[in-house]
Amino acid sequence: MADHYEVLGVARDASVDEIKKAYRKKARQLHPDVNPGADASEQFKLVTHAYDVLSNPQQRQKYDMGDQGGGFDGGNFGNFGDIFETFFGGGGQSSRGPRSRRERGQDALLRVELDLEEVIFGTHREIEVDTAIVCETCSGTCCQPGTSPVTCDICHGTGNIQRAVRSLLGNVMTSSPCGSCRGYGTIIATPCVTCQGQGRVRARRTVAVDIPAGVETGLRLQMPGSGEAGPAGGPNGDLYLEMKVRHHDVFSRDGDDLLCTIEVPMTDAILGRTTTIKALDGDIDVVLKPGVQSAEVITIKDRGVTRLRGSGRGDLKIGVHVVTPTKLDHKERELIEQFAARHKAPAPSLSHFQQGLFAKLRDRFIG
Repeated sequence: MADHYEVLGVARDASVDEIKKAYRKKARQLHPDVNPGADASEQFKLVTHAYDVLSNPQQRQKYDMGDQGGGFDGGNFGNFGDIFETFFGGGGQSSRGPRSRRERGQDALLRVELDLEEVIFGTHREIEVDTAIVCETCSGTCCQPGTSPVTCDICHGTGNIQRAVRSLLGNVMTSSPCGSCRGYGTIIATPCVTCQGQGRVRARRTVAVDIPAGVETGLRLQMPGSGEAGPAGGPNGDLYLEMKVRHHDVFSRDGDDLLCTIEVPMTDAILGRTTTIKALDGDIDVVLKPGVQSAEVITIKDRGVTRLRGSGRGDLKIGVHVVTPTKLDHKERELIEQFAARHKAPAPSLSHFQQGLFAKLRDRFIG
């Protein structure tokens, strides 16, 4: 067997830098892409092997003490990154250790339907969730109680299998996940019979949530750690609650304001009156001034939706709709004709088209 120092052309007390410099010089001369000769290919393998041994302090010490094999069993490729550095300007990537069975659980998304009344001040809900929870039998260990994972006898706990592969640069050590333990480094010899070795089971559980006031359709609330339990006792994912506000037959919403329409008989519109309406959070006295017109808006301060961000509440805006009677008896018609004769109103005339808030009130809020 050729002497490694002679192959590289360096003294036995050469420094690491001198060995690396000598190796790079010879590797450039003998690399198959540069020198396609069969003899050059064999010399390149010898140079690479010599460098791998002498550049590794432990392997070099063994070699100097008489171990002429130089550890040519896969360990001598620990500095293979220097070969890549020589020709490609980068280092090789070392193999990873065994991967963990514990993984984060998946996030979950649920839709929560709310009434408009609940949106005003917020509400508390107990939500039933069908999800994955930690197995109570094994507490997430995946093993039958009283047992534990055993070290894989194929990869010896590393989770990886190394193989020597011939390439243009000589023999290269490759690393791939162990097929026996799937890269975990351990094997569940006696899986938990309840969860089948998963560390979690499907179950229904109750999640308590305080839904703040002011939410609207499409808004999502995040509840960290309330999602599915992860495999092998891994941390829970997050739970997202998507709000859906139901349609209300009377009230609609415009931001933090509530909108509704009050139908006023023609006589009340003329004479004025005070009436009581039932709002979502209690009764409200509404004053109709004499001569109130259709499409006028009466604003009741601080009787809208509680603001999600900030403080206070929006307003309740009431659009007035004056109802004109369509069926009159003979006496009622006489009275109206007498009123018209005394009032002497001007003839109907055209004016600029107005599309204000009252037009918006006709579009009911769809939750």
